Amino acid sequence: MKLDWKAESMDTQCPFCSVQCKMTVKPQPGAAAGAMDYITEGRMNAASEGRLCVKGMNAIQHAESPERLLTPMVKSNGRFVRASWEEALDRIVSRWQAIREENGNDAVGVYGGGSLTNESAYLLGKFARIALGTRYIDYNGRFCMSAAASAGVKTFGVDRGLTNRLDEIPLAKCIILAGTNIAECQPTLMPYFTKARDNGAFMIVIDPRETATAELADLHLKVKPGTDAVLVSAMLKMIVDEGWIDEAFIRERTNGFEHMKEKLGELRLDDCAKVTGVELRDIRKAAAAYALAETGMIFTARGVEQHADGHMAVRNYLNMALVCGKIGREGCGYGAVTGQGNGQGGREHGQKADQLPGYRLIENERDRAAVAAVWGVPAEELPGKGVSAYEMMELVHKRDIRSLFVMGSNPVVSNPQAGFVEEGLKRLDFLVVADMFMSETAAMADVVLPVTSYLENEGTLTNLEGRVLLREAGRPAPGEARHDWQILCELASRLDKAPYFSFDSAEAIFNELRAASRGGAADYYGITYERLRREEGVYWPCPDENHPGTPRLFADKFAHADGRAVFAEPVLQPAAEQACDDYPLILTNGRLLPHYLTGVQTRRSPRLAAREMVNSLEIHPGTARRYGIEDGALVEVRSKRGAFVVRCRYRPDIREDTVFSAMHWGGMQNVNLATNPKLDPFCRMPDFKASAVAVRPL
Repeated sequence: MKLDWKAESMDTQCPFCSVQCKMTVKPQPGAAAGAMDYITEGRMNAASEGRLCVKGMNAIQHAESPERLLTPMVKSNGRFVRASWEEALDRIVSRWQAIREENGNDAVGVYGGGSLTNESAYLLGKFARIALGTRYIDYNGRFCMSAAASAGVKTFGVDRGLTNRLDEIPLAKCIILAGTNIAECQPTLMPYFTKARDNGAFMIVIDPRETATAELADLHLKVKPGTDAVLVSAMLKMIVDEGWIDEAFIRERTNGFEHMKEKLGELRLDDCAKVTGVELRDIRKAAAAYALAETGMIFTARGVEQHADGHMAVRNYLNMALVCGKIGREGCGYGAVTGQGNGQGGREHGQKADQLPGYRLIENERDRAAVAAVWGVPAEELPGKGVSAYEMMELVHKRDIRSLFVMGSNPVVSNPQAGFVEEGLKRLDFLVVADMFMSETAAMADVVLPVTSYLENEGTLTNLEGRVLLREAGRPAPGEARHDWQILCELASRLDKAPYFSFDSAEAIFNELRAASRGGAADYYGITYERLRREEGVYWPCPDENHPGTPRLFADKFAHADGRAVFAEPVLQPAAEQACDDYPLILTNGRLLPHYLTGVQTRRSPRLAAREMVNSLEIHPGTARRYGIEDGALVEVRSKRGAFVVRCRYRPDIREDTVFSAMHWGGMQNVNLATNPKLDPFCRMPDFKASAVAVRPL
């Protein structure tokens, strides 16, 4: 089925990763009568410089997929049937009202997504707190950026993906890429790194696998999963002991150095090498290369962050940037390489359990008062802090949350210990999902609402640099699909909260977002749609319309009250979960070039799906032979929590104690059936990346 729309060229923006490449979709008449194909070309922009990767080139395929949901669906006698919007919305509201009357407002939870526009993310947070009156709202970005975000706030006073511009990367003389496979996850950024190498930069990649990114490295530290924090502690100790530090920067711009130095004295370097599986000479080589370089940048991603000590692991990397004075100046900085399309903006404006718009804190009286004034409600009426995404699943399992509203996410696949999550969702009294497709989570719902794709939904997104971009709508909504924000406004009206949700456009929502963020850490007040069209993008913070935006943070001071950054104690303990006799290998996971998140969109793009049709397990040939596993054999991968089944793939360049599987499939191929739900105590990030497993042939 082809969707009914006028075939014209459309200027749009890629819906996938955090680079947010600009592009043009052009119709190409096909040979068959009435057939239409499309070609997607990159459009010049400051972030990707006109480049596109294979996902962006083929994004049109999922937007045009015959599997798109085009009408509301309600479940009747265990089967989905088409329904009108009136019927679907009335059913939702009547069930919610009954559940709230019997169990209280907190019995309804809201679960958002890091690919929603800023406008939708903002409105979802407001909807939870004003229309539903629930404190239980969180989103899948909790599994993406929360460790880096919390570390940035504690260290610098504010969190933004990159502290400086992408185009400064070629100016760095040493670059550390830790737990990030940019070549597959953000491939349009790779030319920045190849330019840096051509300019003489020393490239260090820290990853247990020999990835496409690792091929760029001058030094590859093949760290054991879950031990990044210990590795960086060893590097820090070497830098401090050798005196490779910026004493003036430490003295004038930081707090806590002496305490950190004292704790480093407890560290035994031989133990670090044993725990991490990295030779001391290589750790020293990395430490010297970074510390002694004139300029340097550190990038982390999920390989570092998705651990039970992810917050402290990132803080250790930030310790290293501070101790060497490589922050706040040209060619120096830190970058958390955001995974989701709006992973940055999505965590700034209120869909996190503890946040209000502009990175304000919901438990801070001043912040509550500022946002309540914009919303026109008494501050005391705003609910308090809720819990993190996985903890919401625990409350669902306990039936403290009786109904869940999921928008732009697929929690039954993306959460750790996925079998437990699926069991909990089955216990719900009422599940509502807003999505483009019948995802694994949508298939469990009582009502499914069809939403618009990137081609139809206008709004702003904030890329990994903190650059706010406007994505224009290229065509009308197909069928009966509606924008996320329209659905929220319609539901709010039926919940007798219409005056607070009387928006007629995404721009009107953005204008309220600007006001709600004013004076906050992520201040968007000076950013307007007119400016975004004229200037292409504007960096936050931008406090007024005459302000140019802030491409580089911390040039003069950090965001703490005293203007100083804060050192953290180095991490000395090993990974949370260790291999043992019953589970002798460590499972880690990640992304593949053709796919995105849980694959709901990319698995419906034939050209992308054809590149990786099914999930697999990467395993070292020597390890496989020890367990009698042939290349290509079907294997069961089991942890204490559950098991998944995939075919294995020999990879001689992976660590022998480590296996790897991707995160893009559900069902029996879902790696998260086996992953560890242990949460980081600071940011509540689950320990996705280091699970003890056993592997056996089937």
